[in-house]
Amino acid sequence: MRKFDIEKFNQDGFTIIDDLISKDTIESLLQEINNAPQTNAVKRKNQQVYAIRDLLNVIPTVEKLAASSDVKKLVEWVIGKAVVTRGILFDKIPVANWMVDWHQDLIVAVKESKAVEGFQNWSVKSGITHVMPPVAILERMLTVRIHLDDVDESNGALLVIPGSHKFGYLRDDKTEALKSQKKVLCSASKGGALLMRPLLLHSSHAGNQPFHRRVIHLEYSPDILPGGLEWYGA
Repeated sequence: MRKFDIEKFNQDGFTIIDDLISKDTIESLLQEINNAPQTNAVKRKNQQVYAIRDLLNVIPTVEKLAASSDVKKLVEWVIGKAVVTRGILFDKIPVANWMVDWHQDLIVAVKESKAVEGFQNWSVKSGITHVMPPVAILERMLTVRIHLDDVDESNGALLVIPGSHKFGYLRDDKTEALKSQKKVLCSASKGGALLMRPLLLHSSHAGNQPFHRRVIHLEYSPDILPGGLEWYGA
């Protein structure tokens, strides 16, 4: 495993890992994505896939990737033994080329809703139950974003604000204050990965040369949920 400076990761809330997956794995993933079934979890424009919500179930190779030793060793290096809780595909193509304002990832996916203290803002997206959990759960989670294309400013690479994950749930005024701080463009090569904390403030511009920016977004948690709640992907 390619270890990295865990102290710097804890300080910044993110790091970039090169060459996490092979070219053969990328080609298998792209073939499955291009041939994804017609379900409400698969979003298309002009017959092109630009997003998949239920990725672990829709694309079998992603489920194998999420459980692979290369990925799991990185996850365990940061948060210990953990389960994958959700998988999503994001792309930016000319007909689906959007910008995303500064935000934290505050919603997780579970198998069904239950009245449990501290869990709020329930919703259902593409048939999957989502909820905002207590902040302590998000603080221990890790996101792994695996790039199936080279990504830089031209096609909407993620921008992050280092250290912004350390303030819990951010009010609008705190978000505005942090937006004046240093920002980092998370450029990465095809097959590389961005590891980040869900509470890290991040955004992305629309690509000025949109062709593809396919990213497999995987979320992991070391926690067992309370009150009979279960992670969707586990």
